[in-house]
Amino acid sequence: MSTQTFNVLFICSGNSARSILAEALLNHISDGLLLSHQSQASFRAYSAGVTPLGEVNPHVLALLQRHKIPIDNLRSKSWDEFARPDSVQMDFVFTVCDQAAQQQCPTWPGQPLAAHWSLEDPASASDVEKQKKLIMNAFLQLHRRLDIFTNLPIDTLDRISLKRKLDDIGDAQE
Repeated sequence: MSTQTFNVLFICSGNSARSILAEALLNHISDGLLLSHQSQASFRAYSAGVTPLGEVNPHVLALLQRHKIPIDNLRSKSWDEFARPDSVQMDFVFTVCDQAAQQQCPTWPGQPLAAHWSLEDPASASDVEKQKKLIMNAFLQLHRRLDIFTNLPIDTLDRISLKRKLDDIGDAQE
């Protein structure tokens, strides 16, 4: 039995916290699904920013390390890397911040399904403790959303139904 791999891009404004968390979490979850043979689909996650800060928030890295989630390949990068014709073709694109959702997105090769999963911006926090709390909240919300996403019967849903389910995941009250 072969496993289909879906490429997923997470976008936020600075690509330093929320989208990085989503990338690391989905790759970690997907690795676990493959090891346990619970899924016929696997996922390869990427992240990018509209105006990347050029560095990953150190509190994000610390949180991921505490949860034993690999951080080796995480970096802040522009969404331009994924909009080129020779880029990895995405199957799904999720914006995880309201600012990125309001931007005119590039035309992604392959016409991936897109959805908006709003998360509060840790960079908006007035102090370090509030920032850490927002990072933890984003981590928990993303974990729940990605658990639902990775358990969708993707291969049995038509494009419209799948789009509706992706939107529902983002609209669900946490």
